[in-house]
Amino acid sequence: MKQLDLNGTWRLTGAGYDCMGTVPGSVYSFLLDNGLMEDPYYRQNELEALKLMEHEFTFSRTFDFVPTGDRVLLHCDGLDTLCDIYINGEHVGYTDNMHRTYEFDVTELLTEGENEICIVFHPVNAYIKEKQQKEKLPGSKDCMEGYGHLRKAFCMLGWDWGPRLPDAGIWKDISLLVLNSARITELHVTQRHEDSRVFITPTVKTDKAAEVQVIIETPDGDSYIVEANKETEIAAPQLWWPNGLGSQPLYTVTAEVLYEGAEAPKTVADRKTKRIGLRTLKLIREKDEYGESFCHEVNGVRFFAMGADYIPEDNILSRITPERTGWLLKQCRDSHFNAIRVWGGGYYPHDFFFDICDELGIVVFMDMMVACTMIGTDKEMRENFKAELYDNIKRIREHACLAVISGNNEVEEEIAIWYEKGIAPAEMAKAYLEVFDHMLPNIIEELCPYIPYISSSPTSYGFMIEPRNENYGDSHYWQVWHGNKPFTEFRDHFFRYLSEFGFQSFPCEKTVQAFTVEEDRNIFSRVMEMHQRNGTANGKILNYLSDTFLYPKDFGTLLYASQLLQAEAIRYGVEHFRRNRGRCMGTLYWQLNDIWPVASWASIDYYGRYKALQYVAKRFYNPVVISCMETGEKTTCPVVTMEPGVYDYETKAQLCVTNDTLEAVSGKASWALRDRTGKILKQGSTDITVPALGVVWLEEMDFCKTDVENNYMSFEFVVDGNVISEGTVLFTAPKHFLFQNPGLRYELNGDEITVYADAYARYVEIDSPDSDFILSDNYFDMNAGSKTVKILEGTPKTIALRSVYDIR
Repeated sequence: MKQLDLNGTWRLTGAGYDCMGTVPGSVYSFLLDNGLMEDPYYRQNELEALKLMEHEFTFSRTFDFVPTGDRVLLHCDGLDTLCDIYINGEHVGYTDNMHRTYEFDVTELLTEGENEICIVFHPVNAYIKEKQQKEKLPGSKDCMEGYGHLRKAFCMLGWDWGPRLPDAGIWKDISLLVLNSARITELHVTQRHEDSRVFITPTVKTDKAAEVQVIIETPDGDSYIVEANKETEIAAPQLWWPNGLGSQPLYTVTAEVLYEGAEAPKTVADRKTKRIGLRTLKLIREKDEYGESFCHEVNGVRFFAMGADYIPEDNILSRITPERTGWLLKQCRDSHFNAIRVWGGGYYPHDFFFDICDELGIVVFMDMMVACTMIGTDKEMRENFKAELYDNIKRIREHACLAVISGNNEVEEEIAIWYEKGIAPAEMAKAYLEVFDHMLPNIIEELCPYIPYISSSPTSYGFMIEPRNENYGDSHYWQVWHGNKPFTEFRDHFFRYLSEFGFQSFPCEKTVQAFTVEEDRNIFSRVMEMHQRNGTANGKILNYLSDTFLYPKDFGTLLYASQLLQAEAIRYGVEHFRRNRGRCMGTLYWQLNDIWPVASWASIDYYGRYKALQYVAKRFYNPVVISCMETGEKTTCPVVTMEPGVYDYETKAQLCVTNDTLEAVSGKASWALRDRTGKILKQGSTDITVPALGVVWLEEMDFCKTDVENNYMSFEFVVDGNVISEGTVLFTAPKHFLFQNPGLRYELNGDEITVYADAYARYVEIDSPDSDFILSDNYFDMNAGSKTVKILEGTPKTIALRSVYDIR
């Protein structure tokens, strides 16, 4: 088989534009690269960019071809979304699903010499409006009405963190395939584990009889030939483990079709390669005293999933590259993530996403691409969706990182609610069950029965039975944030696996400056609200801020305070659930990243800048972590009749050390009650051994009648003289604590920054107004003294320091 690459330079015409650009690419990428449109992410430019997509656009190019008498296919890995394809003026086909791979026989349409291909993309808004008139599909109000009728990344039509920018184009590779020999139509590598032995079976299918060989390359670089379609034992197998539990050795399995010419030796006519990790990866669901477990088990080890939810990294898909995705996922690995959830309102990630997760040891909780709505219930849509599932599941099924497939995001609970309210007719509920509780599990059983499947996220029993039962299955919890509940509410719940929960913040001032002018920099300005898609969420941030901090003195301080709120909220939840590992076995917070510059739930913003949450996540996802379960006055103002600084409620603290490694850890857990200068008033320590994959609680301490406005507690866990984990806790809201000016200052020595404080400083931020960098730690608490951090990326120019003391 020969392949003629059609990527590269194409011409775009439509809406009065005529320019050249690069494929893979889109309408927006072509126009932006030629300076023909304004940045759609700047101020309110989104509105004009949206109007552009009311027009048809044509992508075209010429190519030379020499017919050989062999069959020729046009192979399209990704067309977004509604388009007609023409070669030399003749209609080739129509596509309506950006998630599918399409092939068309174009043998009779090609001529010797120059040929022309044209792909005409049609507007999607008119299409979904027409479909919605025939069948009303309820869904997210933040997305264009009727979006469930279109097999396109839903978030490109808007979401509560994303713009309405329904771009169109050739978003993946496009080529011609000349079938001058047998072609490999499928390579499927399965594993069987028996005691310490591992066997693989490389199943190879071709479109005609052919000689096939299979080559296995070990992680050490050795290679050997095995027989296709036959089980083979792997010598001295090296097992793959998630991040933090072991290494990630990968084997390469290559199938080749051999062709013997009349006078030449055998050559390779076609080749397919899969890279695999040897492991078992199960989803354990066993009845227990609380309900039913929900946890990942790798190579017989049940581990706590630590990570976040991933959305598309850009609305302009050609900007998502292996380098950009690789950088983002490496931040996850370095922050101790071992899991990531691909949210179901985007697209099925590129192969390189899964390759990188394999390499980094990040297991993937994979939604199929349906979110918060039912797809159209007609037979044509169902067959379209079915073809999409076959294409993508077959593409990703061998990846070592793939831990669970979920049918959709939040559709089960939405349909159940809509059905009860009469919004969704019985026919829609029935269609849901047919697709996600029957059709899809049958496809999984056919293609990859070794991958666990759940019908939706969240789900409990499936079949729309109590989808929000927190004692079964995975959960999404939004009472903290959407429900305006305090952070302490997390401690009233013991979810078996929390795959979505979050809290918003604003991005940093540098990011806000990138999409605003000076007059926009008020959180209630038109532009700031355009870059906040969750309704009145800017006001919600202020509401939570009023419970926690003093009112910020300026815009930049308000942005900083919002990030501390976000970090504190998620930390509160994760530490609680990790203290209860065994009952709860996973936390994936919403969300890791942004699709554009915006106020959102992300911990890393659109430009790759860490928010406070990402640094704090690195600490609360530390495999060995010490945390505190404190009680005390948190947000309620003291009664005026009380003596200042003296309180009659309980003020208690209980330390807990969680160990999510495979080895027992012995060390010293220490604590100190301090005044606001950092001076120690009372202290203690305990030598403990925390078992592998275990938790140790220390004795509860009673600080009855302590001066909560002036006193705080610090704690740490030390192993072999090294501080493994540390923190501080207040017994009142930060707004009521009488912080003393810590007099923060720093020294820069090579790749190290040392911060000095004269008194207790909470959430110390090391930032720069004119440069970007990533540190080994940031947004940390410190007692009076010094703390040194390393510069991991970037070069600081000027450095600015602040802490909670500066929120005033």
